[in-house]
Amino acid sequence: MAIEVRPADVFQDVASVLGPKKPESNVCFCLSYRLLSSKENLALRGPARAERVAELCRQDPPPGVLAYDGDEPVGWAAVHPRADTSFAKNRKIPKVDDVDVWSVWCIRVRPGHRKQGISHRLLEGAVEFARGYGAPAVEGYPVDNRGETVDLTMAYVGTRRLFERAGFTKAADTDSVLAGFPRVLMRLELR
Repeated sequence: MAIEVRPADVFQDVASVLGPKKPESNVCFCLSYRLLSSKENLALRGPARAERVAELCRQDPPPGVLAYDGDEPVGWAAVHPRADTSFAKNRKIPKVDDVDVWSVWCIRVRPGHRKQGISHRLLEGAVEFARGYGAPAVEGYPVDNRGETVDLTMAYVGTRRLFERAGFTKAADTDSVLAGFPRVLMRLELR
């Protein structure tokens, strides 16, 4: 399997990985952290969420990267400048310094494609994507699960081990807990 990671600029491909089976359903669509305003996030319902994601896919930079197995999108990683996300004012995830860091906050692999190393490729691709846009550093906020199993519905933030394997180091503790595990701020300097 030759996985290729590309910018997420094709809405239909993003929707195939993140979107609901029924357009009127309310799903995150990876907007919860991407939008600066929680008011906007709560106001977007059903098809309006999809329309907002389609709009983001047309922007430069697009909202993240997709992993492809041939022409089939099989995974997603959200990556964007932290300043343009809700992490910019998140009280539980600290700001380490004034560097214009980029954030990776969601890594998702489609069922049937898991346990094949795609999460690793997505994280590597997200870092390269950020580097291509001149990011000086990339942060992630994974759970520190110490090898314990993480519920799949909460595994989207990644694990500390995943980020360590990609060269990230722990930069700070956070006050955030997900699925019973503490989240840590992991960072990779690019310059």
